[in-house]
Amino acid sequence: MAKQPMLKFVSVEKQMPEKRPPNLRKEDFDEIYGEYARDKAAEQAGRCSQCGVPYCQSHCPLHNNIPDWLKLTAEGRLQEAYELAQATNTFPEICGRICPQDRLCEGNCVIEQSGHGTVTIGSVEKYITDTAWDQGWVKPITPSVERPESVGIIGAGPGGLAAADMLRRAGLQVTIYDRYDRAGGLMIYGIPGFKLEKDVVMRRNKLLEDGGVTFVLNCDVGNDLTFSNIRESHDFVVIATGVYKSRDLPAPGVGADGIVRAIDYLTASNRKSFGDYVPAFDAGELNAEGKRVVVIGGGDTAMDCVRTATRQGAISVKCLYRRDRANMPGSQREVANAEEEGVEFVWLSAPKGFQGDAVNGVMVSRMRLGQPDATGRQSPEIIEGADYVEDADLVIKALGFEPEDLPTLWGTPELEVTRWGTIKANFQTHETALPNVYAVGDIVRGASLVVWAIRDGREAAEAILEKLGSAASVAAE
Repeated sequence: MAKQPMLKFVSVEKQMPEKRPPNLRKEDFDEIYGEYARDKAAEQAGRCSQCGVPYCQSHCPLHNNIPDWLKLTAEGRLQEAYELAQATNTFPEICGRICPQDRLCEGNCVIEQSGHGTVTIGSVEKYITDTAWDQGWVKPITPSVERPESVGIIGAGPGGLAAADMLRRAGLQVTIYDRYDRAGGLMIYGIPGFKLEKDVVMRRNKLLEDGGVTFVLNCDVGNDLTFSNIRESHDFVVIATGVYKSRDLPAPGVGADGIVRAIDYLTASNRKSFGDYVPAFDAGELNAEGKRVVVIGGGDTAMDCVRTATRQGAISVKCLYRRDRANMPGSQREVANAEEEGVEFVWLSAPKGFQGDAVNGVMVSRMRLGQPDATGRQSPEIIEGADYVEDADLVIKALGFEPEDLPTLWGTPELEVTRWGTIKANFQTHETALPNVYAVGDIVRGASLVVWAIRDGREAAEAILEKLGSAASVAAE
């Protein structure tokens, strides 16, 4: 009788892939985790309890069939594991790297709740898919039949790319329009290489291109091409622009030199990693080298900024957040990584103003947590008389993102939006008020996770295909 490969969580301890020491990983922008060896991946996958109600799966936005591909990995059936992983996830190698598993699948693992340490789901997912690429199991799209219908997708981020993948597999003609010179959205220019090396995204883009997806880059819809032009050129349109408008901070001195937006700072750093000419970086405006850096915010973007600054050679890096550690929205795993790399977190602190024409200090209010607000989180309150100044040469505002006013920018007032400025779309189909126009990802949800954008893109593609199937049925009657 074959030996049971699963249920080893009692006898086998949780073990992540080896993490490079902080003093070494601060010297470059390479990913910080190594890769599992085959035996180690199988061993860690074998810790899964194969529970009857897999909370890991139910808490995954894509509802990935996690227990089954863990079992296949434990049994050494890696190609089957990959096929199962990619059946529900367009980009498993990306999610394995950047999903906040500690808040999603791993954080809800049954054996984690019982005190045995979670199954390292993200690391196994990354291992499975990287192996698939290495072994040549990942192939370009080859539709069984070509269809005449075309889809124009505005935005080459994860939502748009996920929709493109599914629609092209069904044989539709797919064109993606994006304002930037490289496809990938924030996966290319927002997320640093130490979390997601750029060749991982670029090879996926090439796979889509090799499969027949057309990319129209450096195309700013509303300026270079009108939204009406795109609607007239395609049977369906998917809006997947993301949200890039940075929230501002209404405080005295906020316009001083040396106070920059997180998106500008991270984009400059990522462009340098491609070897691009970035004048604002070369002039020092968007470069933390030799500076005292203060990052304002507590989300994943703030974590990306502080960890980028340490790698650029900042003298000191501090993160101001108005709540405490337990109430911050960013990944606790990322906080721990940042602390290992020398970042100092200043909890319960909020900026009230800035000193200097070229910033030299942040005026900080000390906070305490008061009564819960409408969301149930305790509201921060200012402690009177506890203000102080935090020295700074570079201040990075990582306060989140808001949607651009697309109806005005695109001259399409009939495109309905919510009171937050996000596009109104059906929760199931993602169709907007405009017939055959769909919207997915952050432009509907507000700033969210890559994995949610992938889910939206896949659901919109399914809705389009279902509508085409219904249309074909009607035509045949």
